[in-house]
Amino acid sequence: MIVLVAALGAVAVVTGLLVFTVDSMARATFLLLASFVAVAVVLIGFGLGYLGTVVILMMTVEMMIMVVFMVMLMMNPAGLMPMSMVHHRAGSWAIALVVFGVLTAGAWLVPFPTAGPPAPADPTVALGDALMGPWMPTMMVLGLALLATIVGTTAVAVSRR
Repeated sequence: MIVLVAALGAVAVVTGLLVFTVDSMARATFLLLASFVAVAVVLIGFGLGYLGTVVILMMTVEMMIMVVFMVMLMMNPAGLMPMSMVHHRAGSWAIALVVFGVLTAGAWLVPFPTAGPPAPADPTVALGDALMGPWMPTMMVLGLALLATIVGTTAVAVSRR
């Protein structure tokens, strides 16, 4: 398990860094998606199946929409002309190093608790209660309404030849 988490963590970090090295917005989007999926698989490996699945579904749909709009609207969507994905390189490095230092110091200096509360009987129900509380049925109905809207708009938008 530790080897799998380390390998997926390395995949997430490498693909996240590659986002800034490719010269195409579409390639950068797919690399970012790979990074998110690697993190989601780690979540699933830790027993957070619902959260990992939601991350995979949400990021996949979001990244596909982003690629479609980039191909439609960007002047250089496929990277046919050289371009840089990084702006203000010196400032970016300075901010990244400061943030890395603060996060590293926090990881080493903050006393983490040794034991947490006992795990709930059904973590999915506990997560739903924590996120939505008494509004969970309303949000479930809204989710179905949004799904119906997406399916309906797709059906209307598709050309019928």
